[in-house]
Amino acid sequence: MDKMAATNFDTFFKLLNFEKVFVLITSLIILSFIVKLTKFVSDFIGESFPTKRILISQVQAVFAYFFYVVGGTYLVFSIISPTKEIILAIGGSAAVAIGFSLKDLVASIVAGVILIFDRPFQVGDRVQYADHYGDITSIGLRAVRLQTLDDSTITIPNSKFITDTVTSANMGSLDMQVEVYFHLPLSSSSDEVSKILYEVASTSRFILLNKGVIVNALESMTEVAPLLKYTVKAYVIDTRYESAFKSDVTTRSNRLLSDHKLR
Repeated sequence: MDKMAATNFDTFFKLLNFEKVFVLITSLIILSFIVKLTKFVSDFIGESFPTKRILISQVQAVFAYFFYVVGGTYLVFSIISPTKEIILAIGGSAAVAIGFSLKDLVASIVAGVILIFDRPFQVGDRVQYADHYGDITSIGLRAVRLQTLDDSTITIPNSKFITDTVTSANMGSLDMQVEVYFHLPLSSSSDEVSKILYEVASTSRFILLNKGVIVNALESMTEVAPLLKYTVKAYVIDTRYESAFKSDVTTRSNRLLSDHKLR
């Protein structure tokens, strides 16, 4: 059996020559360039049509993934043109080798397919994974790229998301719910504070008004003294405005609360 496999490998390598290897490598580079070009075009279209930005990114991510898999496989078979016997022989031997040496890579590729179809999150989603929080920018063959709010890019193997917990704030939608917290003394007027916070949040230029604003008050114990914890819940029109909305509501609310002698 080993002798037969060795013979098939020899036959396969005899099929290779400089011209075929050069054409294959060049074709794979062109394939990669085309995928990167579609990413550039989709980003441009997404900025031109903001309401469709996440949908466009999702379509491009699926296209890129399968373009790499299907296109890469097609190029290898069309350029090298191995016989059926060689494919079966090398496939069996390669499967054993891959199982030991590339098991993590194969697991990540399989996990990538699961992520594309099961969709625990999508490209454009704002997610929390472990200590990382930010936007999913791509789902590749090997890993997912997450861009944090401070503009750092985190690369996480696809296989991690099969067993670990990940939280999506918008699940494919352009808008998302944002929470802003305030702590005031128990002696403060709950109705007055809630009214101020509601008006500030409702007049923010980043808010999605048709989903409303909720202000909750709950007693919270701190190391110094018990306080009233106010939670303002509202939806922003785009996930990218999360930080801007928090800053806007916090700044204007503190100014108004101070004007009303509320600290």
